[in-house]
Parts: sequence; structure tokens; C-alpha cells
Amino acid sequence: MCPLKAVSEITALVKEAAREAGFELAGIAPVRDFPELEHFPKWIAAGHAGEMKYMEARDESGDLKRASLQSVAPWARSVIICALNYNTEHPYSTKVQDSERGWISRYAWSREDYHEAVMRRLRLVEAKLGDEIEPSGAKAPFLSDSGGAAEAVPFHGDAGNPMCKPSATQGQPFSTTEAVPFHGDGGDQAWKRGPSGPRSAAEEDRVSAPVELITRCYVDTGPLVERVYAKYAGIGWIGKNTCILNQKLGSWLFLGVILTSIELTPDLPAPDRCGSCTRCIDACPTDAFIGPYQLDSNRCISYLTIEKRGSIPENLREAMGRHVFGCDICQDVCPWNRKAPATTASEFQPREGFVNPALDWLAEMAAEEFQPTFRGSPIRRAKRSGLRRNAVVAMGNSGDRRFVPLLEQLAVDEDPVVAEHAKWAARKLSTSQPRKS
Repeated sequence: MCPLKAVSEITALVKEAAREAGFELAGIAPVRDFPELEHFPKWIAAGHAGEMKYMEARDESGDLKRASLQSVAPWARSVIICALNYNTEHPYSTKVQDSERGWISRYAWSREDYHEAVMRRLRLVEAKLGDEIEPSGAKAPFLSDSGGAAEAVPFHGDAGNPMCKPSATQGQPFSTTEAVPFHGDGGDQAWKRGPSGPRSAAEEDRVSAPVELITRCYVDTGPLVERVYAKYAGIGWIGKNTCILNQKLGSWLFLGVILTSIELTPDLPAPDRCGSCTRCIDACPTDAFIGPYQLDSNRCISYLTIEKRGSIPENLREAMGRHVFGCDICQDVCPWNRKAPATTASEFQPREGFVNPALDWLAEMAAEEFQPTFRGSPIRRAKRSGLRRNAVVAMGNSGDRRFVPLLEQLAVDEDPVVAEHAKWAARKLSTSQPRKS
């Protein structure tokens, strides 16, 4: 058995392990039904999740899983939140004006699917925690501050395929505008051991009976709202654009989550530093923000280009501009991103052709080209039909009449969704004023 360790020591070891694994930030949040989560059922009831039915996953009692982590993972006592910077040196979308090219959201440029990149690092942190509690497989005592071990409780969380999180609240911070696809394993591997009981902060390092450990790792697949827990872990505040913002790193952050049955020392929640600024709200071309901290996914460009299947509402097409996968506008205009540092992780450097991709290349992409081009990329989430649809909408918004012959060909495409949007785009270009060269 290993020597007895106090809660504060284990907490420090976890954060050090996160730094060693390559995470820029790491914090601990308690498991609570935070006030922000009270707005989630209202957001769902208002239809703001659009066609993202996975957001409506419910437990056996009919309650929304993401509204209460305590309900779906009753053994969990702490949430370890780790953040990884994915920003690069390339210009923001608001600085690019090439009519022949579209825009892929910054997070999707990477050479490796970020789910895998973040999960790989989370496993290192999880392993370190396991080694500290039970080194070399030997069951070792941990200093619970509250009492003896309880029997392991099975997990009944959402092991489905949640991916895009354009979410909102009724007047309070809730989630993120960025669409994030899932190609991982559901995070269902765990240290399956018994949980500890609740702990008083005043009893931080009091020695008590040994307990055993359960941990579960998630990257956008867990039964919780990561942004809320990131706030209470001190990673950053939830901005008016519903993204997590860090004072030093900005908002270009991937979040990884480790649930644990050990009640670690929690961090203080990050204070809101948005002030009176509304640049993100004012800049949204589709008016997706109902108000500060409130997003209607049905109007979000990330949702429309990734999650929306079939026809995009005509009244929103023009405002989509040349976005073909996701949207960064509300982050690009944020003052906290002006000096956001670039990542040092090589896997987040862009693949060739992903930054400002040629619209005709995307629109004409054959099925046999789509799979190898986007293998291991979150862009696969949009599917070939959706990506081609988005490209022809972008052509229609380009003002470049050189696209008309191609659009007329695509207007009779075998994919009816592509054909419908190509007809719209061709009409739009034919009736618009010629673009000034």
C-alpha cells in the first residue's frame, strides 16, 4: 500500500499531472446543481436545441440528463476540468475576404481529431490519479474527509453520440456556440471502484477511512454541461457568446473532463469579465443571440452548417456568408482574443487546404475523395451532402458570377439538397450586382 495522502496533496498531484500531459489549464469543480443548469430545461422546451435530439436525452425518471450530473452519476464527487489551447497564427475569419474561398471553423483545421488529442492527455491524468490511489494495482487508502467507502454505483449517463453544443439559457450563461463533433469511444473506460461520501471544506485534510476510486473521462460525450463546470473549476467565465473565456488564453480552448468519486479541493469560480461589451452579439450575422448568454441554435451558423440536415431556411442563407463548416465570428471579435497565444501542439496545426478552402473544390467533391480528405477530422460530421450544400450557399453569397456555370451544373445534381441550394445560389448571383474586382 502507498502512504496515506491528504486531499490537498492529491489535488496538487492531479493538476501537476495535467500540466505534464500538455494542458494549459486544470481546475476542480464540485458536483452541484449549479444555478446555470436550471435554465437548461427551459432552453430545451423553447426548441432552441433545433434538431439536436441527443441534447434531450433523459434518465429513467424522464429528467434531462444534462440538467443534473448528480442524478446520472451519483457516485461523482468532483469534476476535473482540463483545457487545451488550439489557437494558431492564422488570421481570423473577419480578416479574410477572398470570394472564391470559404471558411472552416478554426477548431476543425487540426491534423488530428481533437477528441482523440484531448482524450489521450486525459488518460495520462487519470492514470496518474489511479497510481496515486492504488500504485501498481495494489489497493491503497486515500484520505477521505468524510467516512468509509460506499458500494460502487453503476453509471447510467449518456453514452450516445453527443457532438454539437450550440446552447443557451434564459438570461444566464450556459453553454457554447461552437459546434464540436464526436468521433470518440464514449469515454466508457473507468477505474471502477467505490465512491467516497460528501466532505466539508473545513475538514479539508482530516484523515478518515480509506476509500476506493471511480474515474471516467469525457471529451464532449459526458452527461454534463462542460462550460458550467469549467466556470466553477476556475478555468474561465462563460461569456455573452456562451463560450468559456480565460483572461490570458482567450476562448480557443478544448475542454476535457474527468469525473471522480474522490472529493478533491475545489477551485473558486472565475469572475465574469465581459462587462458592458456586446461585440459578439452585435457581430452575429444571423442574430442567433436572443440576448446576453442566450443562443438559439436554429439560427447559429455552426448549427446550420454542421447539425442541420436537408434544406437551410432561405431567410438565413444570405447571412451565412462563406461559412462552410462552423463559425468563429463571435470569438474573432472578442477583445479577450486579441492577444490570445498560439498553441504549441503540433496536432492542432492546419491540414493543407483547410484554411480558406476553395469553394469549387468542396462543391464538386466526389464521394471517393471525401472520406480520405477528412479522415480523422470533425468535418466528417457535416457529411459530404452537407458540406457540398454549404459550399454552394457560400458561392451564392460570394458575389462572384464566375461561379454561375458551375452552379447551373450543380442545379441538376443527383443530390436533391445540393441541387436545391445550387438553384438558389445561381439565381442570387444572376440577379446581384457584379462584384467589384
